[in-house]
Amino acid sequence: MSDPRVEVLGVRHHGPGSARSVARALDELLPDVVVIEGPPELDALVPLAADPDLVPPVAGLVYAVDEPRRAAFYPFAVFSPEWVALRWALEHGVDVRFADLPATHHLAGGDPEDDTPRRPGRRVDPISALASAAGYDDPERWWEDAVEHRRTSSLAHFAHLREAMEGVRGDLEVDDDARREAFMRKVIRAEMRGGRERVAVVCGAYHAPALDPSSFPPVSRDNALLSKLPKVKVAATWAPWSSERLSYASGYGAGVRSPGWYHHLFVTPDDEVVPSWFVRVARALRGENLDASTASVVEATRLAGALAAVRGRPSVGLAELTDAARAVLTDGSDLPLRLVDRTLVIGELLGRVPESTPMVPLAGDLAKQQKTLRLKASATSTVVQLDLRRESQLARSVLLHRLAVLDVPWGTQVDAGRTTGTFKEAWQLEWTPELAVAVIEASLHGTTVRSAAESRIAEEAREAADLGVLGRLIEECLLADLPEGLRAVVAALAERTARQHDTEALLRTIEPLARTCRYGDVRGVDVADVAHVLQTVVVRTSVGLRAACSSLDDDSAAAMRTAVEAAHRGVALVDRDDLRDPWTEALVAVGRDETIHGAVAGRVNRLLLDGGHLAHDEAAARLSRRLSPGTPAPAAAAWLDGFLTGEALLLVHGDDLLSIIDEWLVDASEEAFEDLLPLVRRTFSRYQPAERRLIGTHLRDLASGTRTTTSSTDSLDLDRAAPAIAAVARLLGMEVAS
Repeated sequence: MSDPRVEVLGVRHHGPGSARSVARALDELLPDVVVIEGPPELDALVPLAADPDLVPPVAGLVYAVDEPRRAAFYPFAVFSPEWVALRWALEHGVDVRFADLPATHHLAGGDPEDDTPRRPGRRVDPISALASAAGYDDPERWWEDAVEHRRTSSLAHFAHLREAMEGVRGDLEVDDDARREAFMRKVIRAEMRGGRERVAVVCGAYHAPALDPSSFPPVSRDNALLSKLPKVKVAATWAPWSSERLSYASGYGAGVRSPGWYHHLFVTPDDEVVPSWFVRVARALRGENLDASTASVVEATRLAGALAAVRGRPSVGLAELTDAARAVLTDGSDLPLRLVDRTLVIGELLGRVPESTPMVPLAGDLAKQQKTLRLKASATSTVVQLDLRRESQLARSVLLHRLAVLDVPWGTQVDAGRTTGTFKEAWQLEWTPELAVAVIEASLHGTTVRSAAESRIAEEAREAADLGVLGRLIEECLLADLPEGLRAVVAALAERTARQHDTEALLRTIEPLARTCRYGDVRGVDVADVAHVLQTVVVRTSVGLRAACSSLDDDSAAAMRTAVEAAHRGVALVDRDDLRDPWTEALVAVGRDETIHGAVAGRVNRLLLDGGHLAHDEAAARLSRRLSPGTPAPAAAAWLDGFLTGEALLLVHGDDLLSIIDEWLVDASEEAFEDLLPLVRRTFSRYQPAERRLIGTHLRDLASGTRTTTSSTDSLDLDRAAPAIAAVARLLGMEVAS
C-alpha cells in the first residue's frame, strides 16, 4: 500500500482568492478527508453547517462551562477558505476534522477577561517578507495581487506558496504556535494511519511548512509538547458574527481590511465585479442625498480599469475603485466616501444560526422573545422609540431592562426627545457577537430571561455593600417588572435599614424608593411594601438629620448636601403628608442651626424658602448673619453657594438679597477677596449667560440709585392681573371666587 497523499493548502484567513483556490484544489485532489485549522471541539458543529439556515458570517463559539467568560470565537465568512472547505466536504460526503490546540487546554489558563490567545516572543511576518522581496511596500497589496485576484489556481500554486513560506518563516520559537502545530500534526498522523489515501489540510499559510509530512519531527517531540497541559470542561455552539467584527478595526487578530469588498468580490461574477460595485456606491451616495448619475458610474468603471492597467495590477482592486469613485463620483472629496465606507467596504452583514443550534436554555428563551416582540438582532445600530402605554411596547422595554440587569447590553437607553411624560423610552440597539458570550454567562442565573434576572437581582441584594445599591436595585426591578426580585430587595432593604445608623446612607435610598412608588402605577407594579419601607426611612432620617449634619468637614458636607438634595426630590415626588411633614420639620431644625457647615445649611435654607416654609425677610436676615464680618470668608462662601443654587430669579426679583451679597463683597479685605473670588465665581457660573447679565444690570441700577427696592404690592395692578390669576387657578384645579 502506497503512502497517503497529504496536500497542505496554505491560505489567508478570510481571503476570497484563497477560498477560490481551495475549492479548485479540492476538486482536483478529491480527498478522503479534509482537515481544517480549528479546535477539535468544532467537530460536533460540522453537521449543522449543512443547514441552509446557518448563514455566514458565523463563528464557532467554544466556552468554559463553569466560567463562560473564558471563551473563544472562530469566525467564518462566506469567503473564508475554511468555510469553503467545510461546505465542499459536506456537499461531497467527505469527512471533516478540525486540527488545532484543543480549546479545553487553551481556555484552561490565562486571564478570563482576555479571550485573545497570548503568544510570547516575536515571530517573523512572512507576508511582509515576501512582499518586500517582490518589490511591494504594502504586504496587503502584494497578497491581493499574488493570491486574491488570481482567478485560476491548482495544487501546484499551493506548493509554490508553501515553499515560499518555508524560506521566510525562520525558526519557530513561539511556544503557543509550537503546541498548536504539534496537535495539527497529531491529527494528520491519525488520519494517515486510518487508511486515508488523500488528505487535504487547510490552514494558515504560516503553518503550511510545518504540516508537510516530509518535514514532520519525531512523534516523541510533539508528544512532549502536548503533555501535562491544563484542562477545563468546555462546550461549543454556533453564534452569529458580523462583517464589522471581521475587520482589522474591530481588533480581530485575523481580520481583513475590507470584509464588505471581499464578500462582493467572492459572490459576484468576474465581469460584473467593478460595475456592480459602482452601482452600489452610487446607490449609497444617493441614500445620503448626494448626486450620483448613471453616466458617472460608467465613467468611474472605465477609470478604475485604466488605473489598474497603468499600475500594472492583474485586476481592479479596492484602491483603484476608491480612487475612481473619489475622482468621478465625489468630486475629489473623501468625506462622502467615508459616509458609505461602513455599509460597503466593511459591510453590515450579521449571520444567522438555525433553531436547531445547541444553545443554553436562556439563549433559546431570548430568541423566542425576540421573535414574539419583533425585535430583530442587527449589526447596524438602530434607535427604537417605545410608548409604554401600549402593551407590546411595554413588553419590549421590560425585555431590554431585564437584559441590562443580566449585563447583556443589547440596548442602551438614549434621549427620548421632546417629552416630559414617563411613558416614553428610546433605545439604541446593536447586536454584537460578544453578546452571545454574555447570554451564556447569564444562563448561570436561570433558564429564562425573567428567572435569570430575578436571581441576579436577589444575589446582588444579598451582596450589596450599602443601601445605595439596594435603592438602585429597586428601580431596576420596577423597570424590568421583576416582582420576585423586588420582594427580595425590599426584604434586604428593610433588614438593612433596621440596623443602619448612617443617616447619609439612608438619605440616598429615599429618591429611588420614591420613584418606585411614584411610577409603579405606569407599569402595574405592586409597591405597597416599598411605600412602607420609604415611610420608615424618611422618618428615621428626619429624626437623625440634624445630628448627622453636625461637625462636617468640607468633603463630608458636600456629600451630605448631595444626599439631602436627592432625599428632598424624593419626598417632593411622592408628596404625602406622612412623609412631607417630618421631613420639613427636620429641614427647619437644620436651617436655623448656625453651627452647621455652610454648604448644607445654605442649601437647606434655600429649599425651605422655595417650599414656602421660610419667609423672605427671615431668609435675608440669615443670609446677612452668615455673611457678617465675623464669619470666615470660606465658610460664608460655602453658605452662599448652597443658598444660591437653583433659579437666578431669587436674585433678580429679590434686591435685598442681592444688596447683602454686593455689600459683603465690597467690604471684604483685599486678601479675603482673593480667596473669595474663585468660590463666588463658581457659584454664579452655574447661571445662564442671560441670567448673569440681568443680575449685573440690577447691580448697576442699585449702585446708581435708579432702581427702587420694595417688597410692597402697592404698585401691582391686581385688576389687570385677575384674568391671568384665574387662568392659572383653573389649570391647578382651584376654585376662583367670582
